[in-house]
Amino acid sequence: MKQCVSPKFQAYKEAGIRFLEENKRRPGVKVLPCGVQYEVIVDAEGRKPNIRNQVKVHYKGYTFENLEFDNSYARKRPEIFGVGEVIKGWGEALKEMAIGSKWIVYIPYQLGYGNRVASKIKPYSTLVFEIELIDVIL
Repeated sequence: MKQCVSPKFQAYKEAGIRFLEENKRRPGVKVLPCGVQYEVIVDAEGRKPNIRNQVKVHYKGYTFENLEFDNSYARKRPEIFGVGEVIKGWGEALKEMAIGSKWIVYIPYQLGYGNRVASKIKPYSTLVFEIELIDVIL
């Protein structure tokens, strides 16, 4: 079924889709089968989390037009999340990251907050996160 998008957000949704189309052509950007794009900033080898794990991470979150909406570095403390409890795009990226990795992750709106408002995040937002995987907690 086709989703009806408010005209107020249609152009914003389309701009995010265009951003991802252009972004995936940049050197160093890789695409997971689910559509999440990523760039490896720090590569690491070792244990990767699964859907049942919790992870300790530092991160910064932005909308595709560079509006910061969250930053654990600014709070000076990493956060702990369940891999299965975060937005789908985060979970998909985390399952591919090894402890010690740092990635920039580009999340299509469907794998983020979809058509919902979340704090400073508009509906249909393409999201960008810098994620540093510090530890996997069983």
